[in-house]
Amino acid sequence: MIRKLVEDLKNGNIDPIEYVNKTYDRIEKYDKTINAFITVRDKNEVIKEVKDNILKGSKLAGVLIAIKDNISTKGIRTTCASKMLEDYIPPYDATVIEKLKREGAVILGKTNMDEFAMGSTTETSYFGPTRNPWDLERTPGGSSGGSGAALAAGYVELALGSDTGGSIRAPAAYTATFGLKPSYGTVSRFGLVAYANSLEQIGPMAKNAEDLGFLYTIIAGPDERDATTIDFKPDENIVEEKIEKIKIGILNDILELSDKPIVLTIKDITNKLASEGAIIEDTRLGYAEYALPAYYIIAMSEASSNLARYDGVRYGYSRYMEGNWREAYSKNRGEGFGIEVKRRILLGSFILSAGYYEEFYIKALKVRNLIKKSLDELFKKYDILISPTMPILPPKIGEVVNDPVKMYAMDLNTVIANLAAIPALSMPAGFYNNLPIGLQLMGKYLSDMKLIGISSYIEKNITKLYNLTAPI
Repeated sequence: MIRKLVEDLKNGNIDPIEYVNKTYDRIEKYDKTINAFITVRDKNEVIKEVKDNILKGSKLAGVLIAIKDNISTKGIRTTCASKMLEDYIPPYDATVIEKLKREGAVILGKTNMDEFAMGSTTETSYFGPTRNPWDLERTPGGSSGGSGAALAAGYVELALGSDTGGSIRAPAAYTATFGLKPSYGTVSRFGLVAYANSLEQIGPMAKNAEDLGFLYTIIAGPDERDATTIDFKPDENIVEEKIEKIKIGILNDILELSDKPIVLTIKDITNKLASEGAIIEDTRLGYAEYALPAYYIIAMSEASSNLARYDGVRYGYSRYMEGNWREAYSKNRGEGFGIEVKRRILLGSFILSAGYYEEFYIKALKVRNLIKKSLDELFKKYDILISPTMPILPPKIGEVVNDPVKMYAMDLNTVIANLAAIPALSMPAGFYNNLPIGLQLMGKYLSDMKLIGISSYIEKNITKLYNLTAPI
């Protein structure tokens, strides 16, 4: 637990040099294979910062944390796992980084991810795929796969990811860790390299519910530099929710599309919750079959606009500067972006083009509204909704990355929360053939701490799966 780690560092029960050395020794031993990090900071600098921060006595004094490589970190390379930004070093910190530093956290390094967060397996990275510490032949999910792998491999106890359509929850499910996609607007996006502004959120990742909630309370809150944030600050006390008489809806139209071992694992948990006094009912979202196409139409449209700034002139990959602007622009973008990013830019540009805007984009926004209204009705009846986080077990490296339809279909269960702006949490549900399975909890807008409290009850009384480290 992070609070105990902070206390032990403060009281001298843990030597800060030994703490850092053990972390670097583990990375040296395993990360050539796992590839969780793109950039690891100089060890001596980190030791100095840990020592200095312990003296401050703040909430995360001296704690090492891993940061997804699309979150701006002053003086630390931030690549978005792309050739386009291979050498980019930001001149400023994201708001969440400022908050972490204020509380004494020390950045260990920047974690691997799908290029510009576009992918579900962390295989589209320019720096090579990340491997799942639970099974090195498989992916850790994406796009925040490096952060999930860093937790599962035992490098760190805390990490940050970003979630546009499941990019925190997919790695959490596949690495037996905890991840929260916060309610939209509760965490500042200032300093997050934009993919799809109306969908994405920075969120916490941890190895147990208490640490997840603790990290969330530190990074959440309004920010005058991000107009989409709201005046909200969560209670710092993580209260374990009592499960008796809590009303839980099982989303059957999602559950039915999942692999059998996953269905059986989720049903086992809901049966145990019922025996503990929870009121469990089968229900349906409605419009579930339209959620995935609506999400990808919106996400790709916003991506094509956001990534237009990478022209090789202002910053980014700029090998070609000769000839007319159009040719130089095309060559730089053609070589600087990977195939999946180019695919999404092209599709987004097509969707927004004259003659197709109303047929695709406007219809997708209408579906988004219908899904939100459907969820609003469900939350009048239920306290939380439950589903598997991912419909399939962790795929093998190379199994889905070259088939976009298969890869996009992996996001079926997770995109719903992003479309509706509600909080969604993934936690370990169990294992099948030593492969992790994730349980997803969704709640109404601003019920983030309630979800964390319920997940705390489930981890301690039902699954008893927390603080897991993969046997690599």
